[in-house]
Amino acid sequence: MDSKIEILSSVKVDYHEDLYKIVDLLNRTLKRNDLMFGLSLDPENKDKAIFTIYRT
Repeated sequence: MDSKIEILSSVKVDYHEDLYKIVDLLNRTLKRNDLMFGLSLDPENKDKAIFTIYRT
């Protein structure tokens, strides 16, 4: 089984504790469109988060 994940876009935004709710909603709503969304803290600045859109 060969699974290829492609990064479509990535953006750095101000971190807010509720951002994960948006990412969760997008993942549940758009997974049938082969899209996946990710959120991680910026390792260089903990006040920023990196939001990434993937095609699966």
